[in-house]
Amino acid sequence: MIIEPKIRGFICTTAHPTGCATNVQRQIDHVVVKGPIPSARKRVLVLGCSTGYGLASRIVNTFGSDADTVGVSFERPPAESKTASAGWYNNRAFENRARAAGRKAVTIEGDAFSDAIKAETVEAIRANLGQVDLIVYSVASPVRTDPKDGVTYRSAIKPYGGQVTSKTLNTATGEVSEITVEPASEEEAQATVKVMGGEDWELWIKALSEAGVLADGFRSLNYTYLGSELTWPIYHKGTLGRAKADLDRAAAAIRADHGAQAANVVALKAVVTQASAAIPVVPLYGTLLIKVMDEMGLGEGTIEQIDRLFRVKMQGEVALDEDSRVRVDDWELSDTVQAELKKRWAMLTTENLPVLADLPKHREEFLKLFGFAIGGVDYSADVDPQIVN
Repeated sequence: MIIEPKIRGFICTTAHPTGCATNVQRQIDHVVVKGPIPSARKRVLVLGCSTGYGLASRIVNTFGSDADTVGVSFERPPAESKTASAGWYNNRAFENRARAAGRKAVTIEGDAFSDAIKAETVEAIRANLGQVDLIVYSVASPVRTDPKDGVTYRSAIKPYGGQVTSKTLNTATGEVSEITVEPASEEEAQATVKVMGGEDWELWIKALSEAGVLADGFRSLNYTYLGSELTWPIYHKGTLGRAKADLDRAAAAIRADHGAQAANVVALKAVVTQASAAIPVVPLYGTLLIKVMDEMGLGEGTIEQIDRLFRVKMQGEVALDEDSRVRVDDWELSDTVQAELKKRWAMLTTENLPVLADLPKHREEFLKLFGFAIGGVDYSADVDPQIVN
């Protein structure tokens, strides 16, 4: 079949196997060209391994530090006339390349929130790695079923404490407009914490510890985004902010049980993701950020950001902020970048968006998540949606 992007709302319902594999290879090439990354942590578990920062973490540790990995992600397999999810293709492209490089790469596909997948992952670790000395938590989901009581919670990305009015962007039409978002209820805020807070991270560490597959001196990292003042009303000061605070709570609890290096939240920069596309205000901020950081020579995608995390930030004595977080959002939140963003934000209209921001690149980065808009790929070619090279 000839596979084309099919956009519905904030998601793309198709993915291209060749494009996804090419995207994985280019991320590998970025790491390999930059050279080895010193690390004593050679047995790595990546939770949420198939796209974005999770996939980049698996690539960086495998091809930068010669690590063996087990990955967990929730994916949709292909059918004869229907494509798989992009993550399904990414997982297989990564596995093929990791094994060709002599590294172990085992992927568990299923609900990372469930006890069953935790148990299956423990057995995969025992059989392939023995133990793990690095755990990366990069699970992104709008829904979580609590394994204790079977209740399903849905996150609500809303302000908290009062309505918020701000500029927003229709990424399909390029129209800049004003939006008013009503505040979340207390029930919605608590549900968002259940989905996006630190509870599942703690449950993973507990399951791994009780199974005896955590190495002495292990480290776990949980990825988050804090954002700038421009997105705080919707993001940091909203329901998501409540969830982010719970991550800090969980990190402190894990450190109390397992030692000072056992858990850190890692604050990363804003990048284009499926999740961010659905959050009011954030896509507009993202188009501005791409333009400003590229103009200043500070542009970073997911692989550049994660490469810098492990190549620079995690070397030697790791620098932490006052909340024991590792900060890789330092370039984005620098005074110079933020001052320019605030100046342009105040001026933004539909008419001057092409001058002040970079919507075409934002759209391109979104399509790349699904294996489209990648140079060198023949999208007119007939491909089998069930085969990944």
